[in-house]
Amino acid sequence: MNSGGGIQIPSRLPLLLTHEGVLLPGSTVRFSVDSPRNMHLVSQRLLRGTSLKSTIIGVIPNTRDPERDSDDLPTLHKIGTAGIAVQVVGSNWPKPHYTLLITGLCRFSVASLLKDRPFVLAEVEQLDKLEQYTSPAGEGVTAEEGELGELSQKFYQAAVQLLGMLDMSVPVVAKFRRLLDSLPRETLPDVVASMIRTSNKEKLQVLDAVSLEERFKKALPMLTRQIEGLKLLQRTRKMNPDNDKRVLSVRKGGVFPGRQFNLDEEDEDDDGDDITVLERKIHGANMPEAALRVCLKELKRLKKMPQSMPEYALTRNYLDLMVELPWNKSTKDCLDIRAARTVLDNDHYAMDKLKRRVLEYLAVRQLKTSLKGPILCFVGPPGVGKTSVGRSIARTLGREFHRIALGGVCDQSDVRGHRRTYVGSMPGRIINGLKTVGVNNPVFLLDEVDKLGKSLQGDPAAALLEVLDPEQNHSFTDHYLNVAFDLSQVLFIATANNTATIPPALLDRMEVLQVPGYTQEEKVEIAHRHLIPNQLEQHGLTPQQLHIPQDTTQNIISRYTREAGVRSLERKIGAICRAVAVKVAEGHRVTKKDASAPESPTQQEDRASPPEMPIVIDHIALKDILGPPLFEMEVSERLTLPGVALGLAWTPLGGEIMFVEASRMEGEGQLTLTGQLGDIMKESAHLAITWLRANAKTYQLTNMVGGPDPLEGTDIHLHFPAGAVTKDGPSAGVTIVTCLASLFSGRLVRSDVAMTGEITLRGLVLPVGGIKDKVLAAHRAGVKCVIIPKRNEKDLEELPSNVRADLDFVTTGNLDEVLNAAFDGGFPGAANMTTHPQLTSKL
Repeated sequence: MNSGGGIQIPSRLPLLLTHEGVLLPGSTVRFSVDSPRNMHLVSQRLLRGTSLKSTIIGVIPNTRDPERDSDDLPTLHKIGTAGIAVQVVGSNWPKPHYTLLITGLCRFSVASLLKDRPFVLAEVEQLDKLEQYTSPAGEGVTAEEGELGELSQKFYQAAVQLLGMLDMSVPVVAKFRRLLDSLPRETLPDVVASMIRTSNKEKLQVLDAVSLEERFKKALPMLTRQIEGLKLLQRTRKMNPDNDKRVLSVRKGGVFPGRQFNLDEEDEDDDGDDITVLERKIHGANMPEAALRVCLKELKRLKKMPQSMPEYALTRNYLDLMVELPWNKSTKDCLDIRAARTVLDNDHYAMDKLKRRVLEYLAVRQLKTSLKGPILCFVGPPGVGKTSVGRSIARTLGREFHRIALGGVCDQSDVRGHRRTYVGSMPGRIINGLKTVGVNNPVFLLDEVDKLGKSLQGDPAAALLEVLDPEQNHSFTDHYLNVAFDLSQVLFIATANNTATIPPALLDRMEVLQVPGYTQEEKVEIAHRHLIPNQLEQHGLTPQQLHIPQDTTQNIISRYTREAGVRSLERKIGAICRAVAVKVAEGHRVTKKDASAPESPTQQEDRASPPEMPIVIDHIALKDILGPPLFEMEVSERLTLPGVALGLAWTPLGGEIMFVEASRMEGEGQLTLTGQLGDIMKESAHLAITWLRANAKTYQLTNMVGGPDPLEGTDIHLHFPAGAVTKDGPSAGVTIVTCLASLFSGRLVRSDVAMTGEITLRGLVLPVGGIKDKVLAAHRAGVKCVIIPKRNEKDLEELPSNVRADLDFVTTGNLDEVLNAAFDGGFPGAANMTTHPQLTSKL
């Protein structure tokens, strides 16, 4: 309060037009000044003045929208408050403006305007006596008789009652108590109205009430309304003692919001209750000792920090995150193995290996509760259901599910968070995921772990090493948290298309489960169990309207899609559904029209009649909807010349069949290789030619003129069709040998044979990978016999029984056996090969 009791306000006052709030005598309010007139007033009057009187200005509430502030002066409110500018702060950001702290002295009325440029100056008439705001309270102060005395007594009692309901430990409330005791009664309506939560319109009514009696009448209902509101909140609080949020709202939105407590230039509101609630939450978060110590230390700093400091918000956010993290909250695992098996079987057809592994995990959990979450990595081509299996596992276990897409992540702080020294720092995706799910034992799906990038910001794959190591992740430290968090209960499932791009150290921490592509029969089953019902539902059709028979599905699979998964298949089924939806919708339209308006017989004949239900998709309809077949599966016609053989290749999208073609012409013994081959394939070709030249006599292989050296005077061209596709890998050796043997001997390779295997210079056949995918590709292509290395025999166990039954497998240990199997009636000369004498060890 101002101590100069005898000050009279000047009769000519500069006026500050404000739209931000209403200044009442006895209260202190902050105003932001950015309109041209008000800026001039501050710079020319307040900043240049030297006497106390020059800091007294009039504050007039301006009801006009500040956005539409034009040059012409708005109609002024008749009554304003003279105030003393306690503090002026200037700033240039985001635009030039001043912030004024003004303490209200007394009311005045505007007698006449003297000028309106560069700021408003007016002749004013003082309405209140300043002494009543500055003289201390006497015995009874003014013992007015009658209604006014009664009103002031009632008002004082209501204010005391309100104080009694508030927490005296809050500095603002203590200040209110002091004011209530020290101020004269007639000043109370103004002071209380400025402190309690009221609208500007209500404050304006108090400002306009010039007579004291009217002022008490206007302010009393506001005070009683606050008391009622507080009583209601306290009743609710008694009913729900644990409901911290509602208790908090007493301070935040109900009574005494902090920003209206600026009773003088010190801002004493330190958001006390908020901090108390936060402290209670920290103690109730059940966090480990180390984390609790860090939190309490930060809380101590927060209490001492002024809210205006940028670090206040950072510390507050950090504490909020620590409180929200599920340090000890977990969901109970649903360990019914029979039910789990049913759920997995209903959700996914085939995938036996995966399902078995999940059931094993469940069984072990049932027998021993403290099992560290294993880290499974599903590796397989796109579209085979790796991600959806992860979702099913979460549902089976009854756990929360959270998916983290790692494709393209190239910053290690995405995984481990930023240190809190950076602007905009935030926790990594692992901690964020835990905050989102709210439990410490969810199923985390790390999608596309093979597509992590590497950049200047570090290697995220290296940051995942700690997360995905069961021996280390019980104390995973995020840079943002900077305290250890236990991830050992989280079940991590990673998915990848290919293990080649996963760093070896990361791969070593995961249990790799191969998810192979589906066989044709499995795809038909999946289509009829899952895809077709799904697509029908998505397109608003019913099984009574559309029927896709099994042989049509088989046709789509073999002739319109070539993939390991079922994504393309689902899209093709979607295309059929859309075509049928048009027919069904047209049929509806026709029948409606026929019903509504009778047409002439000729018109009815012209109009298409609604289709018969259900619409069955046969081969002709399939061709109409999807166009001509994209893939021809018959391979025998391509093996009509010597020098062509059929190999098998593995790609991340599943197995493929691959032709190898060779031709020769007169020349100087050069070898030409085409078809975008990698180094390994080129080496295989050189190996094959060397072995055939070394064994040319045995197998009666000749050059073009019948000479004993196949390469003499002859150029060889070896080509792998589909030249735009890069090919590499150690599995084409036997195919190249067979192809060249066919070329040099002039004999045709069997048209129903495909082969895979790598060779050595001595003619041995070495094992290769991806056997299951390759065999499935051969099966899809209609091959009858598959030649594989002897050491790959164990991989045949993974094959579905129907595929094993359909194919003949020839397991070979050396190239003689390969050539015998690849040509009708064996290969001449192979039988006459000299057997090497067996050496016995002398040791």
